[in-house]
Amino acid sequence: MKQLPYHEQVDRENILKLRDMIRELPPFCPEFFRGIEPRTSSRTRIAYAYDLKIFFDFLQKENPVIAKLDMKSITLSHLDKLLVTDLEEYMEYLKYRFNDKDQEIINKERGIMRKISSLKSFYNYYYQRELIKNNPAALVKLPKLHDKEIIRLDVDEVARLLDEVESGDSLTEKQRQFHKRTKIRDLALLTLLLGTGIRVSECVGLDLNDVDFKNAGIRIHRKGGKEVTVYFGIEVEDALRDYLDERQVMIPVEGHENAFFLSLQMKRMSVRSVEKLVKKYAVLVTPLKKITPHKLRSTYGTTLYQETGDIYLVADVLGHSDVNTTRKHYAAMEDSRRRTARNAVQLRTQPESNHSSSASGR
Repeated sequence: MKQLPYHEQVDRENILKLRDMIRELPPFCPEFFRGIEPRTSSRTRIAYAYDLKIFFDFLQKENPVIAKLDMKSITLSHLDKLLVTDLEEYMEYLKYRFNDKDQEIINKERGIMRKISSLKSFYNYYYQRELIKNNPAALVKLPKLHDKEIIRLDVDEVARLLDEVESGDSLTEKQRQFHKRTKIRDLALLTLLLGTGIRVSECVGLDLNDVDFKNAGIRIHRKGGKEVTVYFGIEVEDALRDYLDERQVMIPVEGHENAFFLSLQMKRMSVRSVEKLVKKYAVLVTPLKKITPHKLRSTYGTTLYQETGDIYLVADVLGHSDVNTTRKHYAAMEDSRRRTARNAVQLRTQPESNHSSSASGR
């Protein structure tokens, strides 16, 4: 069978996983997922399925009527009879709950907001199609979100991080043994993330034929499946070329022949393995900052905005569909730039000070 591109492989796996998840939900739920399929990604639909499973688990635990039913016996009429207070109780339940393994799970405001947003979409679907008469989810207020501090690397921390990847001096003895075999790959990978701001999923999804050295660009698939070219500078090019020399003599496992970045097992690197790799090096450079691949993306966005002052360019390069998303992330920087503008425009020639006048008269 022909090897599918990475993003198509991921989509296929997600769809198969989603089918299994939907089977665990009430029998009216598949219609909702078919209805939203044209305008959502498979990853988004998995998030909906996960959130809805938590909601129906809550009802089976806490609602006196639904608690007597198994999952397959829950109907739309049960959904129609729920009140705003039921959903407010659900919000309270989400703050502290226990999973099937009796492990406590704490949801903060963003986690609660996502789950309530999923429920609102779920209710809206059936309400707009007149399959239910009531829509209590529309009356539930989402929790107020507090702005999160943007964590990023300073310029000197970026340099120290890449130096650490090159030298491996601060690694443990055991880590240094692996470092000898992965140094060139790790340096190429981190240089690419820091030098382009691509997402970690876009990074691990790179195939050999996605890298175009002639035009200094890489072809990636953004969220939603859009294919774009992201361009890189000379530092990224040098690091990628060094790794490619090494990569071309590797023998990948069957099914992973096209992958650009390979693990020590000769398979395409996973998102999780890149997250662990970033953490391993970053904790040596800045132990008080929790640095993830996404923080490297924020670092790139910050640097690009500082250098260009063009929020629209930053939004375009980072792949934000709405520039307001970008502006929200870099609002503090924008305020700082606005402050510098206060004395930039001079309306009238300022008179010389008394001191300078008397000085010139002497």
